[in-house]
Amino acid sequence: MYSRLAKAFYFLTTVFFIIVFLYIYALLPQKLSYEVKIDEVPTHQISKDAFFFISLALFVVLNFLIIVPVKMIENQSVSRFRKVFRIGDPFRDHMIAWIYSFSGIININLVIMAFFILRINNLSGIGSGLSGFVFYLAPFLFLIWIIFLFIILGKKIKKIQSV
Repeated sequence: MYSRLAKAFYFLTTVFFIIVFLYIYALLPQKLSYEVKIDEVPTHQISKDAFFFISLALFVVLNFLIIVPVKMIENQSVSRFRKVFRIGDPFRDHMIAWIYSFSGIININLVIMAFFILRINNLSGIGSGLSGFVFYLAPFLFLIWIIFLFIILGKKIKKIQSV
């Protein structure tokens, strides 16, 4: 049950990333800055095309590195995974749901980083409505999801110790 909701969340965040990233890419100038000094003088710049390919490569690599292990757990393709993640065990369902939702959180954080690049290179005022607190959302989301991981692992450890 949880894994289906997490898969839907992952799928929706993937689509959300693609749509928002293409919108942000269309708004960026040909030379964009990714670091600015206090007096708003750009110190490091890259081309718009380089940003596009680096961002998409980062998106694909991060999603691939997270989704391949969870698919191996789901398909029971590794014998060591079969012992730890037994079919029907609630721990397996919770871990699969956590991994899919964590990948969705990574996609949301990539969207936040793309908005950050847009805000640095904001020429026409679009995107300036984003408050600064949105940029603090990325580490907060990671912290929440890591706490959930420790809760899931703690429940499994208690179950193993009680047996």
